[in-house]
Parts: sequence; structure tokens; C-alpha cells
Amino acid sequence: MKGRSQSFSIRTRRAKSRRSSQKEERWTKRRVLRELKNLANPKVRAKMAYFGVNVPKAHGISVPVLHALARRIGKNHELADQLWATGIHEARILATLIGESAKVTSAQMERWVRDFDSWDVVDAACCYLYAHAAPAWAKVNQWSRRRAEFEKRAAFSLAAYLSYKDKTAADARFDRFLRVIEREAWDERNCVRKAVNWALRNIGKRNLRLNRSAIITAERIRRQGSRAARWIAADALRELRSDAVQARLRRKVVRRDGGGS
Repeated sequence: MKGRSQSFSIRTRRAKSRRSSQKEERWTKRRVLRELKNLANPKVRAKMAYFGVNVPKAHGISVPVLHALARRIGKNHELADQLWATGIHEARILATLIGESAKVTSAQMERWVRDFDSWDVVDAACCYLYAHAAPAWAKVNQWSRRRAEFEKRAAFSLAAYLSYKDKTAADARFDRFLRVIEREAWDERNCVRKAVNWALRNIGKRNLRLNRSAIITAERIRRQGSRAARWIAADALRELRSDAVQARLRRKVVRRDGGGS
């Protein structure tokens, strides 16, 4: 009996220890911020400006490291919102990685878009969180008319991601957005014109029909004559007409129609 009692006591202590460990492992805003501080790399921070990221609150943490941390944390939409509110660059990127697209609302997207202050945060939000969110298509149209540089970039970044992440969208949606691209091709700002070009190229790589539509759009943009329009058009036409893109799109048609089997 005495032996069994000692064994039971040991198991109880171990169980308590496991429960205590589990409690300690819970991810809170405070714990995440402490982890981010520990991961700070002065060399990464020093290179951020070189890549066009100029933000006041940043630690300097590489993207692969943030992705690894996000996997450890798991999806947690409430925590994502808390991290976003800190204003810390890496905390915001992490928020886009652990947020849950199904829980994203139009109001939250509007709150976050007003905080955008760098292209990498914009693109992370659009790629990992917004592209599968219900309000995505409404936002690409609304944001395309915004004056703020990063808010406007978000419209075209999101459209670029939707062009391959939204598998069920009809071509008509992309056709309509090509008109938006043509309308906004005048914008000289670097983060905007690059995103406009990116959206045009990605839509043109979705399928052969949209490829033809995107090429026609690019030709019209080129005739606008502005420096931004000429660059957007030339770069897009170079890729969309390339042998590699044309061959890949033809292979998609063959696979879709069941050829080559």
C-alpha cells in the first residue's frame, strides 16, 4: 500500500506539473512581445530601409523567423487583433499570420488598412488574411480609390493575390478590375505603380482568356503616355506575351479539357 501511495503521489505531482506547464505555455500578448524582443536582430533592422521599409517601431526579425513563431502560436484571431494594436512592425506581420480569415470583418479591415505604413505589412495582410476573407472583393474596389499610398496599394496587392487564391471567381470579376487597373495606371508612387503592375500581370496569368484581356488593357495603358503607365504596360506586356507564360496557359487548357491522357 505504501508503494502504491508513493507511485500515486508521483503521478499526481507529474500531472500537476504538466497542467502548470500547459498554463505557462499559453500565448498571450505579453508573452509574444517578449518573444519578439528576444528575436530582434540588429542586422535585419539595419537592412529594412534598404528594402523600402521605413517604420518607427521595429525589432528587425526576418520573415522565416516570424513564420516559425506563427506556427508555434497557431491561429488566434483575438490575439492577432491585440498584436496589431501595439503598432510594432513585426507584431503586425505576425498578426496577419495568426489571424483567421473566416473571422475577418469589413470593419476590422478598415481599422487595419488605416494603419498600413509599409508595403510588406500590406502584402502580408492581403496574402495570408484578406484573400480568403468574405469582404475581399468589396475592398479591392473601395480601396482602389483611396489617396493614401499604402491603402491604395492594398487594393492592387489584394487583387494580385485573389487572381490565384480565389479559385472560384468568375472571369467577369477580373475583367471589371482590369478597368480599375487602367483607370489608376497614372499613379507614379512606387508602392502603388508596382502593385498595379503586379495585379495586371497576375490577372493575365490566370487563364488564356484573361491573358488576352490583360494584354489589351496593357496596350491601352501604354497609350496613356505617363511615365508610370509606360512602365506598367511595358513590364506587363513583356511577361504576358512571353513564351513561358503562353506555354503554361496552354497546358492549363489541355489539363482542363482532359487532353494528353
